[in-house]
Amino acid sequence: MGTMKSSYAMKSSYAMKSSYAMKSSYAINKKIFILHGWTYSLDKWSVFVDLLKKASFSPVFLKIPGLTIESNKIWDLEKYSTWLEKEISKEKGKIILLGHSNGGRIATYFSVKHSGKIEKLILIDSAGIYHKGSLLQIKRFLFGTVAKIGKKFTDSKTLKNFLYRLAGEKDYQSASANMKKSMLNLIKVDLSPILTKIKVRTLIIWGENDKMTPLSDGILFNKLIENSQLEVVKGARHSPFYTHPKEVLDIIKNDF
Repeated sequence: MGTMKSSYAMKSSYAMKSSYAMKSSYAINKKIFILHGWTYSLDKWSVFVDLLKKASFSPVFLKIPGLTIESNKIWDLEKYSTWLEKEISKEKGKIILLGHSNGGRIATYFSVKHSGKIEKLILIDSAGIYHKGSLLQIKRFLFGTVAKIGKKFTDSKTLKNFLYRLAGEKDYQSASANMKKSMLNLIKVDLSPILTKIKVRTLIIWGENDKMTPLSDGILFNKLIENSQLEVVKGARHSPFYTHPKEVLDIIKNDF
C-alpha cells in the first residue's frame, strides 16, 4: 500500500505505508511530460508551468487528440495508449509522466501497459474509478440517452443543455460527435482492478474538496498502488495546479 498525508498537516490517520522514502532535493532540468484533462485550452496551466520552469524542471505538454489537437477519430484508452507510446518513442530513457483528471486516466492505463517506459507517475485528481449509483453513473445514462430523450420529448436546445449541465460536463456541449463517443468509451472503464499492477513510483496529488473525482478516489489509488504517496492539498478542488500552483509545485519538488 501507499502512504497518505496532507500537504498542510501531520500524517493522516489513513496510515498507509510507502515503499519509498521522500527525498529533500530534486533533480535539475528533469523533463516532465504532462497529460491535461478534458479541456480544449491549456490556459489554466500557464502559472503552474512557469513555476515548474523556474524550479528547473522542463515541462512538456502533450496535446491530446480530439481535445487540444484536432482529430476525427473515435478514441478509447487503448488508442490513447498507442498514441502516447508514439509521442514518447524518441525519448532515450524512462520518462516522468504527469496526468490530471482524464489525462491521469490515460497516464494510469499507460503505466500498466508500458511500465518499462515510466520512471515516475504523477497523478493529479485522476479520473478512472467507477462509482455505482453516483453522479458518474448518471453521466453515463445521460450521455447515452440524451439525444433520444431530446427527440422524444422536445427538440429544445434548452432542455438538452440542461441535461448536459446536470451531468456536470460543460465541455460535452462543445464536443464533436466522435469526441462524445470517445468520452463514453473513457468514462465507462473502471481502472481500479488494474491499479495493483502499477509498480512504478507514483505521486498522487488530490484536492481536499474535489467534487468531480472525490478524495476517496485518491485514497483508493493510494491503497491499490503499492509504491505510492498521497498528498492532499487543503482547500483545493479538482484542479489544484490552477488554484494552488505553489503548493503543488512544492509537493513535486519534495518528491525528488
